[in-house]
Amino acid sequence: MNQEQLIHNFNNCFSWEEKYLYLIELGQRLPLFPNKYKIPKYLISDCQSQVWIVLTSHNNKANLQGHSDALIVKGLIAVVFILYKDLSLLELINLNIYSLLNNLNLNKYLTVSRNYGLRAIIQNIRNQAKQYLPII
Repeated sequence: MNQEQLIHNFNNCFSWEEKYLYLIELGQRLPLFPNKYKIPKYLISDCQSQVWIVLTSHNNKANLQGHSDALIVKGLIAVVFILYKDLSLLELINLNIYSLLNNLNLNKYLTVSRNYGLRAIIQNIRNQAKQYLPII
């Protein structure tokens, strides 16, 4: 799935309940997250739920893996991963992902704490990406 398909699919959800169910479905599509990564190094401390994000790089492309114990948060992770899909590390860092997220109208349906957690996930991914680049 790409950004355009994701935005199209969300815009075809007519209620928050449909968006909620779609988020859960997206989260369920995430690949299994290896237990070896469920360590403090990859745990995002600013989330109410337990969230682990691992970014690796191959040929300057970001490879993301993530997991959460909360269904909605796992869906949000999947959304972020779709928006970052196939980007170089520098493109990932520079992407105005909040503009894309606004196109999904998620922020008006998420609690303040979930919005805060989503920002923490995005910042964590950007910080991990920066570790692979010389100087930014």
